[in-house]
Amino acid sequence: MTSHPLYRAFKAPKVAFGAWITLPGIHSARIVAQSSPHLSWVMIDCEHGLTPLNADSAETIQAIAGIGSNYVSPLVRIPATGTCSSTSWLIKYALDAGARGVLVPMVSDPEKAKEIVSDCRFPPAGRRGFGNPLTHLTWNIGTEEYLNSANDFITIMVQIENKEGVENVEQIAAVDGLDVLFIGPYDLSLNLGYPPPFPDVHPEVEKVIQKILEVAHRKGKKCGIYCSSGKQAFQRAQQGFDMINVTSDSAAISEAIVSNLEAAIGQNV
Repeated sequence: MTSHPLYRAFKAPKVAFGAWITLPGIHSARIVAQSSPHLSWVMIDCEHGLTPLNADSAETIQAIAGIGSNYVSPLVRIPATGTCSSTSWLIKYALDAGARGVLVPMVSDPEKAKEIVSDCRFPPAGRRGFGNPLTHLTWNIGTEEYLNSANDFITIMVQIENKEGVENVEQIAAVDGLDVLFIGPYDLSLNLGYPPPFPDVHPEVEKVIQKILEVAHRKGKKCGIYCSSGKQAFQRAQQGFDMINVTSDSAAISEAIVSNLEAAIGQNV
């Protein structure tokens, strides 16, 4: 099946809730992916998480995809920021490994956004190379079907999280083929000169977040945001965000241990 849960959520349309994978290991990733029927996607974080963009990320993608097409969409945040060297090979690796989409951090201008779209699309729509003999197997389809449909079903996401990205958000959102503007509130806050959200963002940063949301929808794009709790995620869903992170694997483990220990000693009885 070429379609996947995040794609179907966007088409419904309904809010696509997800979880961040920061820890390496295919077994823990599968536990997260199978944790809830309300989960549409998981983000394998190869930028700040501990899963490197090599065989480890490929095995994690395959492990999640192997659960079945009705569970979650395995996505990859590639380890590239700002004006560093070309992101082309990073995107190619993630997509060849079978990712249903890529998230590129620190996108500051429409030229970079256009480059990212081109790197995610096979010709004539883009410049992505073909040759991996295993990618279509991760999608559980044939080679020809993958070639004919990948351009339509791969989700292309860029992060708006610095001053330049905010200044150019209208032009970035207008880039054809781009699917999602994703907000990273921590880096966005720091880059705008405000403290990071613990747990809520500064009122001035909130104004910027609402501007990005408005621009994305006006330009026909989806808008995503990173939240660190279900309470935050609920509020963002009420505001109209389309793609919302709810928690991370590492945070969920810690919170569960704390909660159960407090119950054990009678603190939250």
